Amino acid sequence: MSYPIEQKLVIAVSSSALFDLTESQAVFMKQGPVAYKAFQTEHLNQVLGKGVAFPFIRRFLNINSHFTAQSPVEVVLLSRNSAATGQRVFRSIAHYGLTISRAAFTEGKSPYKYIPAFNASLFLTANEDDVKKAIASGYPAGTVLPSKVVDQSANEELVIAFDFDGVIADDESETIYKNADLPEFRHYEAANSHIPHNPGPLADLFKKLSYLQALEDQEQAKNRDYQRIIRTAIVTARSAPSHERVITTLEHWGVSANETFFLGGMQKERILSILRPHIYFDDQKSHLASEAGDIPMVHIPFGIAND
Repeated sequence: MSYPIEQKLVIAVSSSALFDLTESQAVFMKQGPVAYKAFQTEHLNQVLGKGVAFPFIRRFLNINSHFTAQSPVEVVLLSRNSAATGQRVFRSIAHYGLTISRAAFTEGKSPYKYIPAFNASLFLTANEDDVKKAIASGYPAGTVLPSKVVDQSANEELVIAFDFDGVIADDESETIYKNADLPEFRHYEAANSHIPHNPGPLADLFKKLSYLQALEDQEQAKNRDYQRIIRTAIVTARSAPSHERVITTLEHWGVSANETFFLGGMQKERILSILRPHIYFDDQKSHLASEAGDIPMVHIPFGIAND
């Protein structure tokens, strides 16, 4: 029996994050909703191109094929489309074989209020305003930034990378840094190295990914040839000795990352270009850039870094 949705790791995604809506969005902006509806009806059977979040979502859903008894993950579509204009989106979903069956179509209104109704640990959309409203309401959400879409279907591994402060953890330490200076930040973190941080907006997502990795531990214990498909990483500007509080926090929560990078202010792209995550979350836009423009980046507008 599959897990009820309350026991699953659920990700909500908008059509603007999942697919390339550049053409249809241009029609909406220039000609309005009536022309947009006509355009979508006219192109109903024309498959939408893959969007920035597509490779991540496809691999995320593939987790269920490795744990068919539990089916521990689910993706829900939250869309500003109407049910009628959303038909093209669902036909594209079917074309690509994505197992997405639940949806909310809000006909022009922001769908962020329905994040908790679907038990979603993350809402991905290209609509920055929707994300800001979600974060202000205490819901986990991120803005998908434009990038090249690279989807190597032969590789099943899902690599997810996170910044720490303001993403996994709250912005307590960033507040110290912004209001004081680097030496004061280091002194504060050293003095509080034994105190775990409070959760940030994506703490629930990170914790539930760790629980999925525990399923992989069990599978590998039964089958030594099992190839893991989930890999997590933390890429933070912190360095020693402030790294200790990161470790304290994760140990307190009973979770861990496969790879952790304490960069001491180094440019994060130097790591991300080698790590090649299928998605990377950071609360500071200045860290969300790559020279090649082919790393899927998500902005989490949370806390003091976004004041």
